[in-house]
Amino acid sequence: MASAAIKWELLDHAAERPVQVGDVVSVEAGGMPIFRVVGLAGTKAWLDDDAGRVRRLMRLDSFRWRGGAAA
Repeated sequence: MASAAIKWELLDHAAERPVQVGDVVSVEAGGMPIFRVVGLAGTKAWLDDDAGRVRRLMRLDSFRWRGGAAA
């Protein structure tokens, strides 16, 4: 995932579903590390790292940014 090819927007934690499977999230816009959401579990998400080698369960409120396709 190249951060330059990602359009970052603030993550809306008040939304019913702040992220979807397939979204990318980060603590900082364009910052590292960047994780891809591969599953949802309440207020937590299963995340893969850039290389897809490490899967972890983390709280969504740890993240401020959600990425989408750059225009």
